[in-house]
Amino acid sequence: MNNNLSALGISALEERVYRHFLRNPHTTANDLDLLLHARPADTEEALRRLCELGMVRVDDEEAGAVVATAPAVAIRRLIEQQVSDIHQRLQDVTQTSRLIPALEAEAAATDEEQPGVERLETLDQIRGRLDDLAFFTREHVDSVEPYALLTQEDIDYARPLDLRCLRRGVQVRNVVLKEATRDPLTLSYLQELTQHGARIRVADSIVERILIFDRQTAIIPQDPSDTSRGALLTRETGLVDNIQRLFEKIWDSSLDLAQVVAPDEGELSEIERQVLESMCTVGKDEIGARDLGVSVRTYRRHVADLLRTLGAASRAHAALLARERHWI
Repeated sequence: MNNNLSALGISALEERVYRHFLRNPHTTANDLDLLLHARPADTEEALRRLCELGMVRVDDEEAGAVVATAPAVAIRRLIEQQVSDIHQRLQDVTQTSRLIPALEAEAAATDEEQPGVERLETLDQIRGRLDDLAFFTREHVDSVEPYALLTQEDIDYARPLDLRCLRRGVQVRNVVLKEATRDPLTLSYLQELTQHGARIRVADSIVERILIFDRQTAIIPQDPSDTSRGALLTRETGLVDNIQRLFEKIWDSSLDLAQVVAPDEGELSEIERQVLESMCTVGKDEIGARDLGVSVRTYRRHVADLLRTLGAASRAHAALLARERHWI
């Protein structure tokens, strides 16, 4: 039997006991365990709790007969209790905001003790920091990653972090090895990121491994030749600035992914097709971006790319040219 009253805090056995006495009014609890194929201790506990909740009562004047409360009354009582419990829970949760000043004071008291460079020895430590940094990043993520390919496990880990940033409108720039674009799985993921607004560039040869969040926190390997030895995290302004300048130098000397992996002539990517259709049917960029699940900045960049691809002077002109090419 389905536990239809579970949302009201009633277990499956308690519901069966209640229904039994609805169907068999003024009967006793004798042999209830046998009738419901349950253990005696369990049925006794279920009956005790139902009495406590006011769903049934034992009438001593009728030799212990059990009387079930009318469903309308019983359900209303349960709903009222659940609402009361939820209200109390909300109060308890919101009152924890009073802890913020005290916790911030503790954090401030230890700021001077924080090392300028933090060593992350294990993969779990590194991923834990990356999760935190990706969650709190608001403007920029810049990275250089000299991998030859990504495994499906790598992609499954990176995708939610990358897409979470992109959907918030974070500007993501990434430089990868040209060799990585020769692997179909890796290339597909890189193109997926560009469709969501990331800017990917390709370099023939890079050995640096850099990750910078909001231009304030940088992560680099402890040993560039052996990444298994862990990573270094720094928030020291001077160090981060130097790492940022190194990134910009690598970025400026690299080529856009689209220049290295050209799309088939006259073929649109899925996101470009969706943006093109949105341009022709939606009045505001904010609505179009929301419908496609991308940031407004990313949506507008795709619009600009489409105008350039079509050689159109305006969105209306682009719609006309797209129809001529049977793209919409």
